[in-house]
Amino acid sequence: MLLFTPHITPRLSYVVQYLNEQLGWEAQLTTDEQLFRSHRTEKLNYSHLPLTPDAFHIKPVGLLAAEGIRRQTIACFPWAGTLAFFKTEEDDLGFDLFSALFYLLSRYEEYNEYEPDAYGRYAHTNALAWKEGVLNQPLVDQWLQVFRRRLQQKLPHLKLRQQVFSFLPTYDIDIAWSWREKAWWRLLGGALREPRSIPNRLQVLLGRHADPYDCYSWLDEQHRHHQLQPLYFFLMARQRDGLDKNIHPRNSSLRRLIIHTAETAAVGLHPSVFSNTHPGALPEEKQLLEQVTGHAVTCSRHHYLRVQLPHSYRQLLAAGITHDYSMGYGTVNGFRASTSRSFLWYDLEQEQTTQLRVHPLAFMDANALYEAGQTPGEALQELTEMYNRIKEVQGTCITVFHNHILGTGADMAGWREMYAAFLEEVAGATSVTHL
Repeated sequence: MLLFTPHITPRLSYVVQYLNEQLGWEAQLTTDEQLFRSHRTEKLNYSHLPLTPDAFHIKPVGLLAAEGIRRQTIACFPWAGTLAFFKTEEDDLGFDLFSALFYLLSRYEEYNEYEPDAYGRYAHTNALAWKEGVLNQPLVDQWLQVFRRRLQQKLPHLKLRQQVFSFLPTYDIDIAWSWREKAWWRLLGGALREPRSIPNRLQVLLGRHADPYDCYSWLDEQHRHHQLQPLYFFLMARQRDGLDKNIHPRNSSLRRLIIHTAETAAVGLHPSVFSNTHPGALPEEKQLLEQVTGHAVTCSRHHYLRVQLPHSYRQLLAAGITHDYSMGYGTVNGFRASTSRSFLWYDLEQEQTTQLRVHPLAFMDANALYEAGQTPGEALQELTEMYNRIKEVQGTCITVFHNHILGTGADMAGWREMYAAFLEEVAGATSVTHL
């Protein structure tokens, strides 16, 4: 595939690299108009010039040739059963797909001024996808499905790689146990707040009952039964205050749990909220986890999904993290970058493609339970609909569950059964591991 453009820019190169990965078309960029006209095989014209009728034509709106960050005026319109923006006339798509991809994947809108949520995060209510009612749709994946069909209609000899659906279950271990391994003053404080729980607490502390947050053996059995390859994220914060209330990372029982988990699953870091504002904390947490597992740690998901661009991602790269799973909202389920598939992060301020691969999540149990107030049955319905929507576009379904929600506490009744029912329903789906 030869792709003509009047100007090759870092932004356009990023989009073409992404499309090469998604479509497998190995597009080459050229600014040589004569070379393009004389080219006899598949070609795409990304310019305002008509050039040759045998080329697939997309007209640019200018975003990929621009420099700097400016608030964009976005007007959405119906397109191929969904929505699109950056409308164009008299070309083969009707909108500038390349600019629209860049706008969503770079998270361009998150670089503008915005009203943060209660935790200082980019609020989903600021997002274009939320305002247009398509946050629950993998819009980018839907666009590429149609783009693939129209390309092959006009360029029937073009060979494109087929996408394969995959499912990846992931887990955040914020607090490994509710009552076990806690300091006596924390146990005493909890008992005074909930005196009716004292008999159960004593049974757990005496080793007669499992801790209510302990779902690890149950999860192991689910993964074996359904032949799944999960990914766990452990919170290793040494400053245990505010939102970081984990078991101390040097606790021997926690270390044994991590070692046991790493024997059958992939393990990544759950960077603390504290690490967002204390630069030395993230490398230290990563080093602690590496010491326990004996392996390099290259995957992360931020605690509370507290990602602030570009600061958080630059921190990850500096620490040696190359795969991040934080691309989602901590308030609502859906597609923060409007895609289910992984992509490289583009640093918009520095105008460069980075080596950090972003893996979007689709569903998180905490959003369903705490934010939406759903029952397990309602959450199962939302999760199943999300799963089926991703399967329709041959995307990647990444789910996030927490050990305390899948535990045995009375306040979490029904959630373990909900998750078991989901896994049973999707058994046989292609599983994936982290890269």
